[in-house]
Amino acid sequence: MLWRKVETRINDWLKEGKEALLISGARQTGKTFVIEKCLKDSKTDFVSFNLIKSPEVVDVLNDCIDRNMEDFVSRISLLAGRRMVKGRTVVFFDEIQECKEILTAVKFLVEEGSFRYILSGSLLGVELVGIKSAPVGYLRTLKMYPLDFYEFLVALTVQPELIETLRNRFEERKMVDEVVHRKLLEIFYIYLVIGGMPAAVQSFVDDGDFMEVSDIHRMITEQYKVDFSKYEKEQKLRLIGAYELIPSELNSKNKRFILSDLDKNLRFERYEDSFLWFANAGVAIPVFNTTEPIVPLAINKKSNLFKLFLSDIGMLSTIYGNAAKLKLLNNGDDMNCGAMFENAVAQELASKGYNLFYYNSKRLGEIDFIIESNGACLPIEVKSGKDYSVHSALDNVLENSDFNIPFAYVLSKGNVRVDGKIVYLPVYMSMFIEEHNLPTRVSIPDLSKLVL
Repeated sequence: MLWRKVETRINDWLKEGKEALLISGARQTGKTFVIEKCLKDSKTDFVSFNLIKSPEVVDVLNDCIDRNMEDFVSRISLLAGRRMVKGRTVVFFDEIQECKEILTAVKFLVEEGSFRYILSGSLLGVELVGIKSAPVGYLRTLKMYPLDFYEFLVALTVQPELIETLRNRFEERKMVDEVVHRKLLEIFYIYLVIGGMPAAVQSFVDDGDFMEVSDIHRMITEQYKVDFSKYEKEQKLRLIGAYELIPSELNSKNKRFILSDLDKNLRFERYEDSFLWFANAGVAIPVFNTTEPIVPLAINKKSNLFKLFLSDIGMLSTIYGNAAKLKLLNNGDDMNCGAMFENAVAQELASKGYNLFYYNSKRLGEIDFIIESNGACLPIEVKSGKDYSVHSALDNVLENSDFNIPFAYVLSKGNVRVDGKIVYLPVYMSMFIEEHNLPTRVSIPDLSKLVL
């Protein structure tokens, strides 16, 4: 049974949360399983309704929303088929994209106070665009992703003490024991093949069958294409065409998504909605160009210049095929793993909540990723080969005093070392790149005696 980091936050809500809880994420990231696991483990009294499997619940919701919350509560109690205890029972609505207007009723459900509510669904970033009103203050939101590398290590029963030792090496900028380092790289290459989709990881943990994992990846891809097919023909073809182009674009020299590779006469505006769909659905991870590596990066964002990475590295490796997988399982020998490394890092950073950018200058060169971390720009170069100490673009950016960048990371197969402003890290240590939280409270200056 897989452990997920989000369990801690769900359990915190179960203990003290007053507002409703909304958990979103791409298909097959394990939302339903984790929610029900937390409810059962905590011995919480709950009822659950899957709005795809129970259309009668959707009818009740549509009848009662914006009308009578007391009537809604009564009818839900009847549909539950058992006694619900006011003040104790948690109501779990799954697949809420089938009745997205439920979010407009969350405020009233919370205020009515008979029960507490957990909501989840897929494609929420797509389906909830244009929702009439967001219940600010009445809804706590969490987003789920495929398993990150830390969670993958836990699934493989790597000891927590070892992971904490690695974290200490990351924070102290000290080398990892070479035997441990080589073993972690081996596991990282396995992660590139398996990825983080829970069904794929669980299958690998149970049986170690790589072919079964590939079948799961292909099944998920087909589910995505079913989602594409819900749209009118032209939009469907745009989504399929763009999605199927992502793997080859990542294998190109600059990895940037080039519209002319779809059709030389295409304009960005025609495809912009498709790219937004991928990001909102959690199917792909966009990395936008920023024209200046200075904070805030979004000010200099170029929306029509971007890279697209798949949301799960394992699904990318399945698209590349068995020959590529065999080379990965041989630690990437005789293979350019650049696209795979970068996709894994993009996935890791996105799961931490970072907005991802890249920088490209004719004069200075290109940086793979730039994020905002602790109030400053943090450039990140990803190197899959042996010449990872060669990075002229990164050197140029760090030497430019106008950018005032304190340090940068180079992620590679090498061990930890520091050279001036550059911190070399094993690629698996991307799991430790996290933003420090802002203070929850700040002192408010005393302005009572201020005189103009």
